[in-house]
Amino acid sequence: MKKSLKGNKTVAKGGDKKIGNNGSNSNLKSPSKAEITKTKKKKDDDESGQQGFDELDEWMQPKQLVRPDDQLVLTEEELKEEFTRILTANNPHAPSNIVRFNFKEQSYKQIPTVDQLAVHFSIDGNMLHKDSEEARRQLMAHSGEDDEGKDQQDGDEDNEDEDEEKVVEEKTDREETTPSPGGKAPAQKLTNQFNFCERASQTYNNPYRERGTMTEPPPRVSFSGNANQWEIYDAYVEDLQRQEREKEKENKKSSKKDDERKRKNITTEVLNDDIKRVGRASKIVERMVNQNTYDAIAHDFKYWEDQSDEYRDNEGTVLPLWKFFYERSKRMTVTAISWSPKYQDLFAVGHGSYDFLKQTNGMICFYSLKNPSFPEHVYVTDRGVMCLDIHPVHCHLIVVGFYDGSVAVYNLEDKTTKPVHQSTAKSGKHTDPVWEVKWQKDNLDGNLNFYSVSSDGRVVAWTIIKSDLHFTDIIQLKMDELPGTGPENTQINALGCGTAIDFHKTVDYLFLVGTEEGKIHKCSKAYSSKYLSSFDAHHMAVYSVRWNHFHPKIFLSCSADWTVKVWDHTCPDPIFTFDLGSAVGDVAWAPYASTVFAAVTADGKVVVFDLSINKYEPICDQFIVQKGKTKLTHVSFNPIHPIVIIGDDRGYVTSVKLSPNLRKALHPKEKGKGTENEVAKFDKLLSLVREPTE
Repeated sequence: MKKSLKGNKTVAKGGDKKIGNNGSNSNLKSPSKAEITKTKKKKDDDESGQQGFDELDEWMQPKQLVRPDDQLVLTEEELKEEFTRILTANNPHAPSNIVRFNFKEQSYKQIPTVDQLAVHFSIDGNMLHKDSEEARRQLMAHSGEDDEGKDQQDGDEDNEDEDEEKVVEEKTDREETTPSPGGKAPAQKLTNQFNFCERASQTYNNPYRERGTMTEPPPRVSFSGNANQWEIYDAYVEDLQRQEREKEKENKKSSKKDDERKRKNITTEVLNDDIKRVGRASKIVERMVNQNTYDAIAHDFKYWEDQSDEYRDNEGTVLPLWKFFYERSKRMTVTAISWSPKYQDLFAVGHGSYDFLKQTNGMICFYSLKNPSFPEHVYVTDRGVMCLDIHPVHCHLIVVGFYDGSVAVYNLEDKTTKPVHQSTAKSGKHTDPVWEVKWQKDNLDGNLNFYSVSSDGRVVAWTIIKSDLHFTDIIQLKMDELPGTGPENTQINALGCGTAIDFHKTVDYLFLVGTEEGKIHKCSKAYSSKYLSSFDAHHMAVYSVRWNHFHPKIFLSCSADWTVKVWDHTCPDPIFTFDLGSAVGDVAWAPYASTVFAAVTADGKVVVFDLSINKYEPICDQFIVQKGKTKLTHVSFNPIHPIVIIGDDRGYVTSVKLSPNLRKALHPKEKGKGTENEVAKFDKLLSLVREPTE
């Protein structure tokens, strides 16, 4: 109570003083509001400054770092070591091994570039850039609406003349999208750029036109007449006279043509006589020129011997010599090769095609080792040649099998290029391509005869009697499947497709037939209904079957299933089987040894085996053409010289010479032992391979 009273007193005193002072000190001014606020601000600034210094002192105090227990303790060098990381724009999840099929190269190729873009978020918005054309149009439209509202309010105040309004309207019509400042913009309907249904295009409709023409009608004439018997007779007589005059004119023309032909024949005969006089001399000169041109190859053919064979007993090589080709037979497949039994340097080559869709004309060319630049004889055929064979006694006779199933016999002594004998549909020609033909010994009547095999399942014997060609079906190749049922419950036997044939060297009636099903049938000329035996030889088509020249029991076969097999015709299983890694086009026994044979493959290799040296691997495996681009189709040994000729699918025939290791049997010591030694060598092989009989 005391304190409160004191306070009241002081207030009262003060109040008294103020009253007294106001009266006495009237000239003194009271402090204003601005001065009072300034003094308050100064006090606040002093207080805040003091607080700031206190907080700064707190921050200046040293701070203690707290380190976790599992933190690594690193040295200064480790701390200073820099680790660089390169950031790339490549997508780590993008595949890098995408493969697509290339139709140009017919193979699968890897795509070199891969899309690295990864979209995390995308949204279609309706925002426009303010400087774009669409945004300007919209701004113009909004500004035009605002101006119209203002004009309606101020329309009563502003009165303009009618002429000025017309001018303004014309200006607004001519104005482009950007109006003049302060001008009126016409109200336009905004097109929605995302609504494509509102957009349309107007085309100009051409006006219809009519064209008409007026023609005059053809004139009409009425005709009438009477025909009597003598008038009809006169008309016939006139017609006969006219025909006689035309015949006389034709006879005169034909006589002129005959005279011209006689003159041409006389000139050609004179030319032929002149050519015959110098023909032999010109051939000799041509061969001399070729000998000079191919002098190095001729020396290799005569004297080359691979010296490296002395250091490798079980391996050999082949040396390419001449390459025979004819310009018109290029790109035709070599379908047959046959050496002349009389002239050791002459061989025949058949050209055709194994492709069903690429059948064209065929060709038969006779080449000589003495003239590799041009064939000695050329026969052009109107269908593809599939096989040929030269008669062993009458070397001027050549039998040829064609793709259309016909067979023909050519005579080199005949001046014409047409066959002297040819089969037709009436004379029993095959209905499918003829795959092989073989001459045989003359029959009992002394008539020439040969055999042919075709994929129509027939093995046919052909006999030449005077000027006619007679046929006899020896056997029909039937499959082992059960016969099918035809119309009216008749049984139909499935026929096999014959692809190769070869006759035994000593037994005349025995022969082998290879089929497209992979089987080999041993047949006899005396039995036309049954096989002597059958071999499940290959899994694909048999391309060639060859009897051994020395051993009477051994034969050789090759197939498209990449294998070459050696057989004993008394055993159902093969003695040797060799996998060459590609389709085998042809095989051939060497004429100088019973254990040597050669094969050619579709990848361009020539392979030579000598079973007496190596029973498991070839002693020569060599590419002679470009790998992958050329297929080898046929191979044949020369009967005397140590060379081999090989045909391919581009029309070329390559001759190669065998190194000494590939022809050891031609050594004088081995050659003096005779053919019995070759039979004994193979018998020794058979004793090593066969299991001993109990």
